[in-house]
Amino acid sequence: MSIKLGPAGVPLSCKGRTIVEGMDDIISLGLETMEVQTVRMVAPQHFEQYWQAGVLANKTDFEMNIHGPYYSELLGGKVERGRSLAKIEATLQAARTVNARHITLHTGHYGDFGRGHAANQQVANVFSGIVDRVHEIWHDDEDEFPVFPWIKNGTPSKIGVETSGRQELWGSLEEVLEVVNHVEGTVPVLNIAHIHARGHGQMRTSEDYGELFDVVRESIGTKEFYCHFSGVEHRTGNAMHYTQIKKSDLNFEPLAEFIVEDGGWLDITLISDSPLLEHDAMYMMQNIEKSRHKQLERKAREDRRRALALQTGKSEEELRSKETQIAQARKTAAKPAPPAEKAPAEPAKEESPPAESEKPSKTKASKAKKESKKAEEKEEDDVFDFDEEDDDLF
Repeated sequence: MSIKLGPAGVPLSCKGRTIVEGMDDIISLGLETMEVQTVRMVAPQHFEQYWQAGVLANKTDFEMNIHGPYYSELLGGKVERGRSLAKIEATLQAARTVNARHITLHTGHYGDFGRGHAANQQVANVFSGIVDRVHEIWHDDEDEFPVFPWIKNGTPSKIGVETSGRQELWGSLEEVLEVVNHVEGTVPVLNIAHIHARGHGQMRTSEDYGELFDVVRESIGTKEFYCHFSGVEHRTGNAMHYTQIKKSDLNFEPLAEFIVEDGGWLDITLISDSPLLEHDAMYMMQNIEKSRHKQLERKAREDRRRALALQTGKSEEELRSKETQIAQARKTAAKPAPPAEKAPAEPAKEESPPAESEKPSKTKASKAKKESKKAEEKEEDDVFDFDEEDDDLF
């Protein structure tokens, strides 16, 4: 099993804003991948830093990926489609320069095609042309091999077809799998937040993730998965916007549990799309580690139970039942006893007034001294001293 985690873009905590500086920060956090964002257009002056990032990725075995323009109209008319492909061309050039393993692309609105086979066929034709173009760019000029050593011995970037998060956009899981199944060189990009939103909040348990990955594996026969994850706010089957993971009804714990318990066959890259970027990437990594610890603890308990069963002659089921009873008893014992109800205050009366011989409090003693002095000076009756003390008590 291979798991790589990283942010979608330069980390928020990075003092510099170049890709190389971002890579340094990501590596120092213990993360192993990132997705460069070319969501609108790639400016020519950025290619120098892309090349530097590609060299560093090649030397350190760091996985680089790249995201194409957010707004695409690959199902639009000739003009709209041509405009989108021009932007994608810049992303393909950048992917070669940065040594990207995956290029994630959006398809856009259904347009005049609507849902169905015709739209899927058109998308397949467009992506087939994009795959051909990537291969052309990758092996364009052999004279550049010394500058791009990863090109000579490597394979072209894989074109990622991303699942969409809105009903009016092409990109349901079924549509993506149909296209990927027919176009060699493409892979599905499972945006879990989009799948969750489009399915009205369907990703809730580890079993849900098991079904998702099984469907993909059975459909296209792969064990390699490229996924995006973040929290998401959604309504009526549409993603509204990304949120940090802890503020969403899309929890990461079930996915972590699936990866650790049943995902031994996976080769998975997880990109954090969260507004917190690297912070939520770290949060995902910590949750995977927690699931691993739970798995180890459970296996250790099972080993102890098995050994004890051999020693005592009892069955493992009996021992497990006894452990459950003991754990339940501990929980009950650990519960704090409910606070005792305060008895209603008794009327001030029932207590007999303190005898004159009893010691008054410090304050009262002080006042009593003063009153005593006054009494000596004025040589008056002690009954007034009692009245003063009475006032103090109430």
